[in-house]
Amino acid sequence: MAATKAHHFPHLPDKGAKICGIKTPADYHHCRDEGAAFIGMVFFEKSPRHLTFDMARALAEVAVPQGPVRVSLTVNASDDMIKAIAAASHADMFQLHGAESPQRVAEVKALTNRPVMKAFRVKTPDDITAAKAYYDVADWLLFDADSGNPDMPGGTGHHFDWSLVSELNPPVPWMLAGGLEAENLAQAQAQTPAHYFDVSSAVEAQKGIKDHKLITNFINAIK
Repeated sequence: MAATKAHHFPHLPDKGAKICGIKTPADYHHCRDEGAAFIGMVFFEKSPRHLTFDMARALAEVAVPQGPVRVSLTVNASDDMIKAIAAASHADMFQLHGAESPQRVAEVKALTNRPVMKAFRVKTPDDITAAKAYYDVADWLLFDADSGNPDMPGGTGHHFDWSLVSELNPPVPWMLAGGLEAENLAQAQAQTPAHYFDVSSAVEAQKGIKDHKLITNFINAIK
């Protein structure tokens, strides 16, 4: 895990938060100042956190070297859309949160010349097993709850049975997502070997609007 992590993002802390669904430069500045390891930018029109290209460009303009790793999240996006997102966001990494195959992960890596994180919606042990097909191609993995809503693959506040990943030790780094909040992070850290934790809805004042105090609390709970 350490070799892969260091190869792409040597400045990452040993454990940290991914604040997903940020929309404004003020969100970015707060995440950076508080020590978030990652920020997530959502490009999925059905999500309340969806970014326009103008919003993405505004975020790119304030990004700093050695700041949070900037991740562009897509769901079954076409080549043209991936290229447009890459041009607007200047992301450090892409997150594929749909039904993308291992071959598609490789295609997106080649298209963007960026590392790719593949997300999995977890309900049963079979969903963890399915991730093994991506070990050789994905740079990161993310295990999220299956919301039961095909139109909204993540960011719903649901969590899955963490015992399913209690022994997880893939050859690439990974993060835990789904229903995480400051109040249950200690439990998540005790029950899983995860080092990175993804949050979205639990750090919002309302859907799609981040609450900076809640972001601070979440990051501090990991530390």
